[in-house]
Amino acid sequence: GAESIGVCYGANGNDLPTRQEVVDLYKSNGIGKIRLYYPDEGALQALRGSNIEVILGVPNDQLQSVTNAGGASDWVNKYVKAYAGDVKFKYIAVGNEVPPGDALAGSVLPALQNIHNAISSANLQGQIKASTAIDTSLLGNSYPPNDGVFSDGASSYITPIVNFLAQNGAPLLANVYPYFAYVDNQQSISLDYALFTKQGNNEVGYQNLFDASLDSLYAALEKIGQPNVKIVVSESGWPSEGTYYRNLINHAKGGTPKRPDGPIETYLFAMFDENQKNGAETERHFGLFRPDKSPKYQIDFN
Repeated sequence: GAESIGVCYGANGNDLPTRQEVVDLYKSNGIGKIRLYYPDEGALQALRGSNIEVILGVPNDQLQSVTNAGGASDWVNKYVKAYAGDVKFKYIAVGNEVPPGDALAGSVLPALQNIHNAISSANLQGQIKASTAIDTSLLGNSYPPNDGVFSDGASSYITPIVNFLAQNGAPLLANVYPYFAYVDNQQSISLDYALFTKQGNNEVGYQNLFDASLDSLYAALEKIGQPNVKIVVSESGWPSEGTYYRNLINHAKGGTPKRPDGPIETYLFAMFDENQKNGAETERHFGLFRPDKSPKYQIDFN
């Protein structure tokens, strides 16, 4: 089960530990996977020899610079190839939650193709897969999960991306947050269903919202003709609620009703409370640890 759980490392705080202290904290807690949102060379240095698997992000503000082959090659040589001897890269996340209608939407596929080609040129294609991270807002319908489908607006955007992933045996990265679904729909979603504490299945055969969300994405992939693309949950979390994290870690050892063969590779969001994160106050409270490195909850990552 430990093999399936990682933690996202966001650094939007002015009181956070050094990069080396952060990597040491991952190691001392037996956390074997990390997601970095941008090429943080201090973090990459600290990860050398750690054996921690890495998702490295091409952040949205760098997407356009890698839509040409030379830019992608430079990026991979500088941030991946230079460290790949002793840093265990697993995925490159080319863009994070780029909406279909966004000015950057047209850059995602060419950027993905160029990063993929640059990885191959660096002879790292056996080790590293290029993908992109989406969120569940691309779904036009998500309930019941079997009726999951990409919205009309998202379908033409996501279909060629997913086809590319399928050709290359790469997973789709998806940020899945029962918390936001619950907060927006408290009249129709019960807290126990969102926190994995509900007993028994609901009328469509689901015991928790996480599985329902994930399977609605799988149903949408089936409808665009790509049932074999695997989903890696690249973010999932709940502000100041240890129950969610503990239950998710335990749950990820298994599968979903649609994809019963687990484990589900899942990255918890996030390592620390980040006091400079934008948005609602809750955004600054998703951490598993406080900035002083003390754990907010008693959690066994193994």
